[in-house]
Amino acid sequence: MMTTFLILAIGLALGFFGAPLVAWAAAYGVLLLWIGASTVLWSVYAALVALFCVVPVRRTLLSRPLMAWMRAAGILPKISRTEQEALEAGTVWIEGEFFGGKPDLDRLLNIPTPELNNEEKDFLDGPVADLCAMVDDWEVFQHRDLPPEAWQALAEHRFFGMIIPKKYGGLELSASAVSAVIGKLSSRSIPLGITAMVPNSLGPAELLLHYGTDEQKDRYLPRLATGKDIPCFALTEPSAGSDAGSMKARGVVYRAENGELMLRLNWRKRYITLASIASLIGLAFKLEDPDMLLGGDPHPGITCALIPAETPGVVRGRQHDPLGVPFYNCPFEGHNVEVSIDAIIGGPKRAGQGWRMLMEQLAAGRGIMLPATSAAGSKMLARVTGSYATVRKQFGLNIGKFEGIAEPMARIAGSAYTLESARRIMAGALDGGAKPAVASAIAKYYFTEGFRDNVNDAMDILGGAGISCGPRNLLAHAYFAAPISITVEGANILTRTLMIFGQGAIRCHPFAYREISALQNGDLNEFDDSFWGHVGHVIRNMSRSLVLTASRGYLASCPVEGPSRRYLQKLSWASATFAFYADVAMGAYGGDLKRKEILTGRFSDALSWMFLASATVHRFEADGRPKEDLALFRHSMETAMAHIQTAFEGIFANFDAPLIGAAVRGPVQLWARLNSIGRGPTDADVNSVAHLMQIPGVQRDRLFDLVYLPSNPEEAGAKLEVAFLACVQADQIVVKIRKAIRKRLMPKGKPVAMLDAAVRAGIIRPDEADEVRAAERLRDDAIQVDGFSTREYLRTAVNGGWEGGNASQPHGPTAGKSDGLSAA
Repeated sequence: MMTTFLILAIGLALGFFGAPLVAWAAAYGVLLLWIGASTVLWSVYAALVALFCVVPVRRTLLSRPLMAWMRAAGILPKISRTEQEALEAGTVWIEGEFFGGKPDLDRLLNIPTPELNNEEKDFLDGPVADLCAMVDDWEVFQHRDLPPEAWQALAEHRFFGMIIPKKYGGLELSASAVSAVIGKLSSRSIPLGITAMVPNSLGPAELLLHYGTDEQKDRYLPRLATGKDIPCFALTEPSAGSDAGSMKARGVVYRAENGELMLRLNWRKRYITLASIASLIGLAFKLEDPDMLLGGDPHPGITCALIPAETPGVVRGRQHDPLGVPFYNCPFEGHNVEVSIDAIIGGPKRAGQGWRMLMEQLAAGRGIMLPATSAAGSKMLARVTGSYATVRKQFGLNIGKFEGIAEPMARIAGSAYTLESARRIMAGALDGGAKPAVASAIAKYYFTEGFRDNVNDAMDILGGAGISCGPRNLLAHAYFAAPISITVEGANILTRTLMIFGQGAIRCHPFAYREISALQNGDLNEFDDSFWGHVGHVIRNMSRSLVLTASRGYLASCPVEGPSRRYLQKLSWASATFAFYADVAMGAYGGDLKRKEILTGRFSDALSWMFLASATVHRFEADGRPKEDLALFRHSMETAMAHIQTAFEGIFANFDAPLIGAAVRGPVQLWARLNSIGRGPTDADVNSVAHLMQIPGVQRDRLFDLVYLPSNPEEAGAKLEVAFLACVQADQIVVKIRKAIRKRLMPKGKPVAMLDAAVRAGIIRPDEADEVRAAERLRDDAIQVDGFSTREYLRTAVNGGWEGGNASQPHGPTAGKSDGLSAA
């Protein structure tokens, strides 16, 4: 019994610390000496050491037959060309730490998050703020367009060229600055943010910067930077959305009569943002070279090219109406469009590399634009709901004092804190040269879903003020727009169920991709190294998961003290558990795992919330552990831990793989429920977070910064903010009257109705009574909603755009929109 215990204890310890094989051999050799092992045991020991530790022996006797069997049985999934290009796109960042099962917490805490330089700050405070002030979001929706002066400012101040280097006339902003700009513009008006976002995200400028020829850069980038050319990128088709590999757009290489190599293109694209006004089309298509004029494969594959919109054969369709949110978006078609072979981005040598190019840039782009919009939008929702909950009264109390209101308020603030934390760390990573494909997919999904949850909570809090459209409504347009971001840059459902874990399990895993590649290439040496490395990886994570689960993470090492320590230990615990069961799932299901989308979605949830939690800890530590933020930090972290717990419980409860499924669904699931990683925020933290949302001052401004706050006192946002500040001050005066009533110095009644009596009793001063009356007038005005006459209500943008113009004619640099498909 003692010997068995020692064998298990030594194995657990060696596995926990990830000891190499030589350490295992030495440890068990010492054990055999200690127990006085027989010759038979020594013989078995020597055979095992030779089999596993002597590489030539292991490769010959174990790895070679194992490799042959796995290739024949199809144990590991085969990877297509497009899948391989997607997997190899971008870089592995901190998300890879969680697949490793032992995250490097020092590395996590020391990830740099660059500050904006003075030039970037001036741009935010100057042109960005000025542009926001030009735009009235209600009027944008009424006229279905930005005002002409906004279009002029977008071009004049080079908003379309934020990512373009200065030598080409652009602004050359950092990723952090672009993120801040897009967030601030979107907090003012989502159509404004979208209009500035698209030219600076995945599209012609981005692709030219990384893959274009010098001639292409010199020709197009200056025009894109100054808005002389408005770009769009055409990828999606009626039958090819998230499955871009099914695209039917075709380009055929042929030789013209003058001997020049040309492309003949045919395509049908839809949902193309800015297509209505674009003058330059970035086009993704499948290239065919039947005569092998390019000297290689007759089917090079997906390719990207630049097509001027006025090229004969290019037609654009009728404007889409995405949930009434007014930004330019329409289909494009091309019928026998003929362009030079030099239209391929990067020239002929880049033929067939389009998918790789798109995946590499999407790996970065997903981490900037939509996260910026969602983070800024969530911070704006936190400000609005905090102000409104203070101003709005029911049953004689500010509604923010009701715990039923406090709960969704705290969810909004906690989410805003988490999303801003992840936005900062993602932008910092991109500025540092990383292109984290899986982390960007996580950001795209959880930012946009988080914002949708937040705007739903905000609508519940504001009630009628949230659903009554008009200039006073601060939520409706965000509510309309929330589902749009869910669908773009990869549908969220597929992003969660297929991409985050499906791509992450192979790309971020330290051994899986190497094993698959070795099997496909028949590389025995690489297979041997990766397979046995994978076995050791599984043993280590199994040991760590057992030890950390039993100790509730307390045995995990941690580089910091204070409030973050316990959460970092839990992240180590969660990572070990996640990494081990991810390997168990891959081994148990094999290639069928990709079809277990509900299960892989739960793995995605666990991975994603570990990433979001790590970003939140990073921010709290980087900010110097501010005590005033502690409740908000705890709320955010406990929310993340509860999501991780839910994901694990779902995995264990539905693990139906043969042989081991019953064990996972039984004792493992039960133990996971009894030994929870997290249950969610406490009521005390919920109330504390809701309270801080209703306190004006430096902390509130710091937490919910980088959003546009209107200075025009007639605007609804400004009215609400002024009323909020006045009501907070007035409430401090009203407290004096309440105390007097409790002490029976005044008769019972509503304090606001007893101002004169309170002045006569010497409870408050006359100027204080006037201050309360003024606050009540501001309160009453701030909670009003818009009303319209019948004629006003029936008026639509069809009756006229800006200054009586035709609303169907855009105010952008080009005006190619029509009522039907027509030549561009």
